[in-house]
Amino acid sequence: MSNPRDVLDRPAPPPDATVWYGRLPVHVADVRWPTNPSDDAAPLVVVVHGGFWRAEFDRHHTGPQCAGLADAGYAVAAIEYRRTGMDGGGFPGTLEDVATAVERVPGLVAEAAEHAGVAVDTARTVLLGHSAGGHLVAWAATQATTAATGAISLGGVLDLAQAAALGLDPGEGGSAVEALLGGGPADVPELYAACDPTALGRPLIPVTALHGADDDVVPPALSLTYADRTGQPVVVLPAIEHFGLIDPQSPAWPVVLQHLAHATGRTGR
Repeated sequence: MSNPRDVLDRPAPPPDATVWYGRLPVHVADVRWPTNPSDDAAPLVVVVHGGFWRAEFDRHHTGPQCAGLADAGYAVAAIEYRRTGMDGGGFPGTLEDVATAVERVPGLVAEAAEHAGVAVDTARTVLLGHSAGGHLVAWAATQATTAATGAISLGGVLDLAQAAALGLDPGEGGSAVEALLGGGPADVPELYAACDPTALGRPLIPVTALHGADDDVVPPALSLTYADRTGQPVVVLPAIEHFGLIDPQSPAWPVVLQHLAHATGRTGR
C-alpha cells in the first residue's frame, strides 16, 4: 500500500511563471497555465499550502496538486509566505503575507497571462488551502481586502482553539498553533479572537470545508465546528485521510474538482 504522504514529494512539471507580490524573497507565487484551455477564459485558483505554518514545509509540495488543477483547466497560483521558524514568521507576519498575496496575486497573474497570451478570468478567483492553508484561506475570507470570490478548505485547521487544546503537531515552541500565535487561548486570547475562523463568524465570501473522515492529522471535528459556528457548508468524505484531498490520484480528487467548479461558476447551482 502506498504512503499517502508520497504526494508531497512526487515529481511535477515546473511552474510556467513566477510573480512577486512583495519585497521579500518569500513573497512569490508560482503560476501554472491551464494545460487544456477551453474557449472560455480560465478561472484562477490561488493555492495556499499547509504544513502547520512551519518553515520546513513550503509551496513546492503542492506541485502535483497544482499540476492536477492545471490539467483540469484552471490557472493556478501557489503562494509562499513567512512561516514559524523563519524570520518574521508567525503572527502577524504569516497572516499579513497571505492577506497581501490574496489581494495582489490575481492582478499579477492577469498581467502575466496577458504577456503569455493566456486567457484567464481573475474575476473568478477562488482560494484553495490545505491543512494550515485551509485555516489561512478561511481567515482571508473574513478580510475586506480579499480579491477572491470564494474559498475552499481541504482538511483545514479551522478551529484554532480546539487545535491548541488538542496539541496538534507539537514541536519546539509548543503546538503548531501556539507557535503561530505565541501561546494558547488563555495566554493570547485577543490573537485567537482575531485569527480563528471559527470565532470570526460568517465570512465575507463563501467558504466550503472538505474533510476526510479518516484524517488523523487534523481531526474532522475542526471543520464541523467551523461549519456549525459560521453557517458555511462542510462535506466529510468517507475513507479519505489528510493528504488524499491534495492528490490527483486519490478518489477524493473528483469531489474537490466538483466543488471547485461550483465555486468558480463552471457548473450550475
